[in-house]
Amino acid sequence: MAIPNPEFHYEVAIRWSNEDRAYVAEVPDLPGCMADGSTYAEAVENVELVMRQWIETALELGRVLPEPKAGLVPN
Repeated sequence: MAIPNPEFHYEVAIRWSNEDRAYVAEVPDLPGCMADGSTYAEAVENVELVMRQWIETALELGRVLPEPKAGLVPN
């Protein structure tokens, strides 16, 4: 099933993990949606892929996508 084309505006939190020795990127609005990378850019690239897969799976299962919550920067 293809993901609908609208843009999704979910906040991504990125932190360095000393334990994993990697950057960890997490999407708080999508439970369990996270990825890591050896660089900041790699973590962002990886979490974008995982986010698309998370959304695709949710839609295939007939679940309603959570609305993105307000982030740190007001609209």
